[in-house]
Amino acid sequence: MKQIVIGIMPQEQIRERMLAIARGEYKPKPSEPKVWFTSMRSLAEVLSDDNRALLKVIMETKPESISALAEATGRKQGNLSRTLKTLSNYGIVEMRRENRHVRPIAKASKFRIVAA
Repeated sequence: MKQIVIGIMPQEQIRERMLAIARGEYKPKPSEPKVWFTSMRSLAEVLSDDNRALLKVIMETKPESISALAEATGRKQGNLSRTLKTLSNYGIVEMRRENRHVRPIAKASKFRIVAA
């Protein structure tokens, strides 16, 4: 399982960095974060103990659907779907459509935090 590098930087600096990249003035190094948060608090909400435990269950059980994951974790499907969507937005989980189901796939189990 790969490691995701996560950066923490104020919103204005993230915006300036993205604009510099778009203008071609700055080329990020491959080792730089691709996922950014504006504070440690927002990062802590996404990578909470519950969510990291959920990632572990996904990696170990490889559920075929959100329903199967809900059954394995004892969590309600609606709540689980919202959590998975958030994790998916940050590239931590992939939601792969297979047949008539959506299968959650954990993309990372290790995280390196870089505060700028």
